[in-house]
Amino acid sequence: MSTQPDLLYSEEEEALRAAVRDLLSDRCEAAGVIARTESDAPHDAAAWKSLTEGMGLAGLLIPEKLGGQGASHREVGVVLEELGRAVAPVPYLTSAVVATEALLACDDGQLLGKLASGRTVGALAVGLHVAPGGGFATVRVEDGRLYGELTGIADAVAADVLLVPGDDGGLYAVEAGAVTVTPQISLDLTRPLAAVVLDGATGRHLGDAEPAVRRGLRAGAGLLAAEQFGLAEWALTETVRYLKERKQFNRPVGGFQALKHRLAQLWLEVVNLRAAARGAADALARDEDADVLVAVAQAYAGPVAVHAAEEALQLHAGIGMTWEHPIHLYLKRAKADSLAFGTAGAHREALAGLVDLQAP
Repeated sequence: MSTQPDLLYSEEEEALRAAVRDLLSDRCEAAGVIARTESDAPHDAAAWKSLTEGMGLAGLLIPEKLGGQGASHREVGVVLEELGRAVAPVPYLTSAVVATEALLACDDGQLLGKLASGRTVGALAVGLHVAPGGGFATVRVEDGRLYGELTGIADAVAADVLLVPGDDGGLYAVEAGAVTVTPQISLDLTRPLAAVVLDGATGRHLGDAEPAVRRGLRAGAGLLAAEQFGLAEWALTETVRYLKERKQFNRPVGGFQALKHRLAQLWLEVVNLRAAARGAADALARDEDADVLVAVAQAYAGPVAVHAAEEALQLHAGIGMTWEHPIHLYLKRAKADSLAFGTAGAHREALAGLVDLQAP
């Protein structure tokens, strides 16, 4: 029987938010994130360790019997909202959500226990651009060994184990040391992409690739909306704060009516994005109407997050155009997220099919 979704945050979720925000304010300050993007180590290992080993957040979706927290997608959504606000360079979405969901579909307790601890980082070897239900590249399986190249794999450079789909329909766990990972140029420097080359690597068969990949990508797309909401909310909040402080003609710039209208419109979009993101997270948690609500969230989230980041850049005027100010990190993440797990147009098309809304 269908139940009415509750999109409000519980006390436990708000407490989780406060804890994650406090940690990220200490570990992921803007200057540090910018400096890290200029280095050879874009991922923040210390922040990841604090989030996983310190707070146990890598195992939120994993049952307690396997070493996880046994929580739901709602709590994961709250974590991703805060990671989006900080543009945190950690492989949380790729390992704790996408790879974890794929393994849950395969019911592989051995590897799930390792991911739950956070000491092992997993990555699904499917291009970040692939939408749930979309076609994905596979590697050749020959005499128990894997051969081929997969491109556009998010956070592969940080992964300890890769979940690789084979042309025989299976999904294989491959140790990162058995493959060649080559970084690719990525717009979003905080979520790097890489090409993965397998030349006779051995892999442990986990299960069927198609349902595992579909489940992983669906959860990734739905919970990406929470990250996009966190990003958009930061952009709006920081822009309002700045316009209250900056003065022109001896009055705060935010007092000009034209800017008020732009901010009011953006506020409406961000509030609607929160509802869409919470709806997707709740649907995934209840496993009810998840395909529809994930498509709704992603049809809306990408354009709003990009708009929020663009408005922040423009309304911060000249300072937003400098490398030292963090706005460029948010704009790049928003633009990259708008292509991740399928474009808004692809999700609108999928939604039309799900609700039987035919084109005229």
